[in-house]
Amino acid sequence: MAPYPEKVRDHFLNPRNAGELPRATVVGEAGSLASGDALRLQLEIVNDRIEDARFQSFGKPASVAAASALTEMLIGRQIDEASRITAPEIAQALDLPAQYMSAARSAMEALENAYARHRSLDTSSDDAQGERVICRCFDVSQGRIARAISDHALNSVAEVTAHTRAGGGCGSCHVDIENMLARARAERARAAEDQRVKQAREAARAQVASTSTGISDLQRAALIQEVLDREVRPGLAMDGGDMELVGVEGTLVKVKLNGHCVSCSSSTATMRFFVEDKLRELVDPAIEVQDVTDHGEVLHAPPMR
Repeated sequence: MAPYPEKVRDHFLNPRNAGELPRATVVGEAGSLASGDALRLQLEIVNDRIEDARFQSFGKPASVAAASALTEMLIGRQIDEASRITAPEIAQALDLPAQYMSAARSAMEALENAYARHRSLDTSSDDAQGERVICRCFDVSQGRIARAISDHALNSVAEVTAHTRAGGGCGSCHVDIENMLARARAERARAAEDQRVKQAREAARAQVASTSTGISDLQRAALIQEVLDREVRPGLAMDGGDMELVGVEGTLVKVKLNGHCVSCSSSTATMRFFVEDKLRELVDPAIEVQDVTDHGEVLHAPPMR
């Protein structure tokens, strides 16, 4: 066994906020006397602010230290903010080695229990609320794991275990946790791509705004062609259509449709609500689009994707 760090020894020998809290408005519990490690966390919450916190612990020095450190982290915080304190954060406050992480997890679980009681949530069973239990060794629900993954951008089963205990037992839930991690990574990647596209559009809009006034029709046509190529034509191509720029006369833009767009009954709406709006947004708010396509006599419904 590695020796306890100085911070752990300090909190164990000189525990902060130990004992009863007569004014407690909610109590959270973790562990049990049977397991040799029990924790009782008492909070006085006024207007959703933690005014005071005390603990009673029966366990190893690391467990006492973790509870002591947690109370210091809680006092003065809003309860919703405090409820997101994690086991790694408690461990970091004590320089706690990985082999004693269970003590930090126990403190975190007592806090979660107190928070759930304060918010009148049913903590008797995850299944009672219809939520799937992923880790049956430690009774950790899918929602709790998902929240930890989202809040802390977790990327591995080991990180999930450190935050929630899930996966720290028999290991049969590792596949489910990996699937949740994969979905979260995909969602983060999509969000990052959406942000990248948004920033690119804002940059393009700023560039166009700074150059679109006082320019020749040739320069304006180049800007319009750039917007059509980037923002319009890819969408038309998905339905088997296309568009070409025929000419630019001041703010009048002449375009011609090709492919399925020629016979599409919604081509007028496409011009008015898609192409024209996009050019007004990104090039010049005074732009008007004129369709010079020969549509023939028959217009058909757009093809299904």
